[in-house]
Amino acid sequence: MNYPIPGSPQEIFDLQQQPIDEELVASAIAGVVKIVRSQGQSLEELTAQVLADDTLLDRQQRRWLSQLVAQAWESFP
Repeated sequence: MNYPIPGSPQEIFDLQQQPIDEELVASAIAGVVKIVRSQGQSLEELTAQVLADDTLLDRQQRRWLSQLVAQAWESFP
């Protein structure tokens, strides 16, 4: 991966300065999983946040993203 896994919300925010590609998205998702775990939150709590209604993603996109987050959760120790 060309991008390190972010370890803080600021590092995730800083990714906005990079061109968007699959590796950047994977890095951002891995960073979110890493940060949420370090804060003692569960996969269920993170999934609930991803599935929460917002104006950025429609329901289908949020479900798809929650599945990716769950896969990342299981993939990273």
